[in-house]
Amino acid sequence: MPGQEKIDVKETGATQQFVDIEDIKDGVVILKNSGLRRLLMVSGTNFELKSEEEQNMITMSYQGFLNTLDFSIQIVIHSRKLNIESYLKKLKGLEDGQPNELLKNQVSEYVEFIRSFVDTNAVMAKTFFAVVPYDPVTVPNQGKKFLGFLGLAGKAKSVQLEQTIEQKLIQLNQRTDQVISGLNQIGLRAVALNDEELIELFYNLYNPGTTEKKDLKIAQE
Repeated sequence: MPGQEKIDVKETGATQQFVDIEDIKDGVVILKNSGLRRLLMVSGTNFELKSEEEQNMITMSYQGFLNTLDFSIQIVIHSRKLNIESYLKKLKGLEDGQPNELLKNQVSEYVEFIRSFVDTNAVMAKTFFAVVPYDPVTVPNQGKKFLGFLGLAGKAKSVQLEQTIEQKLIQLNQRTDQVISGLNQIGLRAVALNDEELIELFYNLYNPGTTEKKDLKIAQE
């Protein structure tokens, strides 16, 4: 119909091929290669404000934590322009409900100052993540060839296929608990993202030109 924008389905499908995510379920990112990922949001610490002794202790604890792992983890720092829309909306509500005209004008001027300051200055927010992986066990081609001589190649393949999602989750959860415990010993708090938070995060990552619909935060106990 005239005036309607047509969406190229083929182009959309081609774009999805570059996304490795198959599904997000129960706080777990399921990849197209059957690998699993759990994302932990990690609290930060101002390392520069620590004393030299404290810095050395943190560094040694972090080194010890990494040495206890028998699997790889990924540390991600996500920098994003600070989203202040909810803060400005709250100030706007205070302005509208302010009976004193002088205070109302002051709030209005403050709102405009904050808005213009953020528009002209790159005020960035940083979020820290630890990615805990579990990938299906695979037999290298050379190993398959060797097992073929022994008549075991077919058995090795069947063992891999019989590994259920529940068995993978057990391994992933054990690794997740180990990472959270290790980070806690350093003085860092880590929490796993749920489905909604994961979808929000990946939407922001794949749409860098948009503003986050909400900020991810570590809930205070």
